[in-house]
Amino acid sequence: MTYWDPVPTVRGAVGKPLPQWGPGAAAVRHDWSGPAPWGRENRDWRSVPGPFYASETDTCWTGRTCAPANVLYDDDGYGQEFVFRQPRNPYEVYDLICAGECEVLAGYGGDGDLHWTPELVRDWWRERGRVREWAAALGRTWSLSEREDRRDAAAGARAYVAHIDGLLAEYLRGYVFRLAEGRPAGPGETLPSL
Repeated sequence: MTYWDPVPTVRGAVGKPLPQWGPGAAAVRHDWSGPAPWGRENRDWRSVPGPFYASETDTCWTGRTCAPANVLYDDDGYGQEFVFRQPRNPYEVYDLICAGECEVLAGYGGDGDLHWTPELVRDWWRERGRVREWAAALGRTWSLSEREDRRDAAAGARAYVAHIDGLLAEYLRGYVFRLAEGRPAGPGETLPSL
């Protein structure tokens, strides 16, 4: 998967109900492409580089209910949410908007492009082993839990490991191109290395 720009989809959703909410649902409250209310500096270290992130969320574990392919929880005693996979299509953007709308503190942001640089993305990639080790351990531990929500989060942790081992490098190469050039790579263009 190369980089796909989700921001136009985010901005297009403002004031409209999300498709998964069904007819008669309330409209999206605001533009989720802006900064998180608690600041990007509080972004979780496990968050994958890209436009979306969570910062200082509540501990209600609502994120995976909306966006199971994109959101996971920390295990530092708080259970705060973070984005482990950037959206790959409009439906996953809607899922992340749903996670932001349902999160009590509205702790999601979508202005990561203003803060990531090619160098910072490469730094994160070099340190990915730490994130992978954490996610693998979480998947093993929480898969044995009696709590269904923890077993679901364990599945998310295993998906994160698979993402790191699979298509994440290609996505990040496309994202580095986007950050450096100000546009997604076109067909046949060479992507930078990590």
